[in-house]
Amino acid sequence: MTRSAHSRHAAKAALLGTFAAASLTIAALTPPSWATAAPGGAPTTASPDGASAQAVSKPATYTNDVTRGYSIDFPDPAVIRGKDGRWYAYSTGGPYDEAGERSSPYKIAVSDNLVQWEDAGSVFDENNRPSWADPTTGFWAPDIRYLNGQYLLYFTVPNTTTSSQGFDPAIGVATAPTPAGPWTPSDEPVIPAKPLGSGYDTVIDPAMFTDDDGTHYLYYGGYGTGIWVVRLSADGRRAVSEPVHVAASRYEGPNVLKHGDYYYLFASSANCCAGPTTGYSVFVGRSTSPLGPFVDRLGTPMLASRSGGTPVIAPNGNVWIGTGHHSAVLDLSGRSYMAYHAIDRNDPWLDVQPGFTMRPMNIDRLDWIDGWPIVRAGLGASATPQPAPVVRGEADDRFEDPASRTFDVVRGTLAVAGPDDRSDSGHFAHLSGDSALALTRRLPHDVRVEADIRTTQSASGQVGLVARADNHGNGVRAIVDAERHELRLEAPGGLVESVAIPDGYDMTAWHVLALEARGRTVTADLTDARLSDPWARVSLTLPRKLDRAGRAGIVAEDAAHAGADVDNFSATRLYRPVTKRVPDPQAGKVLPAYSDEFTNGLGSGWTWLREDPEAQVTDGALIWPTQTADLVGDGTPGLLLRDSMPSGDYIVETKLDIDLGEDTIRNFQQAGLIVYVNDDEFLRFDVVAVGPTRIAEFGKETVLLGRRSWGGGLAGAPGETTWLRLYHTRNPDTGEHQFRAGSSTDGTHWTWGLTWTLPADTYPKIGLVSHGSQPETTEQFGPATAVFDYFRVARPR
Repeated sequence: MTRSAHSRHAAKAALLGTFAAASLTIAALTPPSWATAAPGGAPTTASPDGASAQAVSKPATYTNDVTRGYSIDFPDPAVIRGKDGRWYAYSTGGPYDEAGERSSPYKIAVSDNLVQWEDAGSVFDENNRPSWADPTTGFWAPDIRYLNGQYLLYFTVPNTTTSSQGFDPAIGVATAPTPAGPWTPSDEPVIPAKPLGSGYDTVIDPAMFTDDDGTHYLYYGGYGTGIWVVRLSADGRRAVSEPVHVAASRYEGPNVLKHGDYYYLFASSANCCAGPTTGYSVFVGRSTSPLGPFVDRLGTPMLASRSGGTPVIAPNGNVWIGTGHHSAVLDLSGRSYMAYHAIDRNDPWLDVQPGFTMRPMNIDRLDWIDGWPIVRAGLGASATPQPAPVVRGEADDRFEDPASRTFDVVRGTLAVAGPDDRSDSGHFAHLSGDSALALTRRLPHDVRVEADIRTTQSASGQVGLVARADNHGNGVRAIVDAERHELRLEAPGGLVESVAIPDGYDMTAWHVLALEARGRTVTADLTDARLSDPWARVSLTLPRKLDRAGRAGIVAEDAAHAGADVDNFSATRLYRPVTKRVPDPQAGKVLPAYSDEFTNGLGSGWTWLREDPEAQVTDGALIWPTQTADLVGDGTPGLLLRDSMPSGDYIVETKLDIDLGEDTIRNFQQAGLIVYVNDDEFLRFDVVAVGPTRIAEFGKETVLLGRRSWGGGLAGAPGETTWLRLYHTRNPDTGEHQFRAGSSTDGTHWTWGLTWTLPADTYPKIGLVSHGSQPETTEQFGPATAVFDYFRVARPR
């Protein structure tokens, strides 16, 4: 059964600045000194105030966890790139060191390269705590956003002043002019505490999303009643609609991204904080509407009792478990990453407080394959050196050095202005003239060009980016037109595509414009802060002659009186997408000596551990009512085990029917496969009723440092009939047994979930279980009846 994880650890309209003395004009132009570095994330390439990338001798790499050296605990991370060009991350409060000597109620970290972080302070202290928060509460699960010149931090208060009983959570929002604050919290919750039974619902884990019609949404929720969404006011500070239910109570930690034509709801599931047995994982569903319904890859709704969800990342058998509660990150090449917390299964607890699970931040590549997101093509969390995110472009200018010569000014004037006193931008470029154009060096044909842009008047001026241009600037352009209030793509030959920018978009505030060219397809999108929630997006198909290398740059049209500003310019080769998933395990030839079809009673090779006389083989199936006992903890139900298993790699499969119904509370009736060493060292993969949901859970119990620990993770949604598989391998370095769980509702299409390990020196037996019913469940419903059609062991192919 899944133990409830309700309790977690508390613990710029901008004005121009003063122009710098030097302006770059066509008359005064000196030859530029081009940025020549290979893109990457090494600290030597990522100075916050440099104007161009420095050369590096080899591609940069990093190794998880990325908060190592800064903080041993950084759960529920939310990441944003500030208008100063640096990345900021926010986390649930907790200790910085394993001795627990220093902690923060709500952490902020800053980085120049996404893989090395340092302290940037805290969100709240005694001077700015929300008035409606209990004085002793910590803060959970931040979500950082930027909206029309202001930073918004949505936060969870687990203990408010709504009641005196504790855990009456609510969600607020704080605003700040910079990512590091100072933060001003809302006078009242955005989502107030919600009574539920004798307590309160899990009003936690906020995540904001802006749709391309300008509507702002807030997703939130957890294991009480699941995930909900409301519409927000134009400033993002108030809920203005009734909540809509979008995912079942097996989920928390939502995050929504727009990719192509779909909205993707990511959410975490299972135990968040069970030390060495934390099975926390991220799943996803998609919809053509931000209000759902969200369905998984097999078409199963995330809101159903047998709730769907396609795995995105799950524990994979290496050191990292509990891989969940994430945010999305985009590097300068356009590649997606997932920032998430994880647990070192060999060192899961705070030294001075066993039971406080340490969850540092990891980052890994997020691939989009066949319309679905998955971490590292299915490999999951990395524990070895990985290519670092691209954090500086091949041509890159932050405009902090007025003497920099990144651009060749072809027309008009480019001046370094600032610092900006209305934002955290610092210095920036101001383009003026009837038609101002500045170009960088020649870049590859597949290229991503991006910058923070704004016009200095809300109703006039145009500012944009250029790619694949010749020396005169003839190429593809992405233009934000203030007068027409549109985002437009233009290409030589009169090719134009445009889309309206929604009302509510402030032309005079910094926003991110990105222009990507891949082959004959060019795309422009306009976002607040590169968080995959575009205000506007437009694409154009080019003639073959424009699939070419060329120069990149910035442009301002009809801006003689208005002017336009640009900051954080980057142009670099576009990322190369991963297009194939890691293959799923496939079952091959069945091994009859280790299998049983239950055709003539119980076959040979079985041994009972604490025999249950209610289990009978009838009509070619093992029929076994659920026992009112649970192996987790001190329970001692009966187990049916195989005497031996083959050496090497193999796949165990059973076909199971169990009458758990839907929606009703039948905790925790279950049946499925067991991998048994002893009563305190086992794995269990079964179909189980948890609250109103039905899940296929793969759990583990073990003892570490004298402390018994149980936790679970999930595979695919179960059906009335569910096929369960366990794929066994041995780690070639450590000899550990590795078991990966997969489930199916038709025996053909499989969803593969997490991997658990058992020690190398153990000899696990595999068999069947039917138990977990609580006494009150048995009294109300009677036992559930599990019907096992067969038990098969096969070699993988």
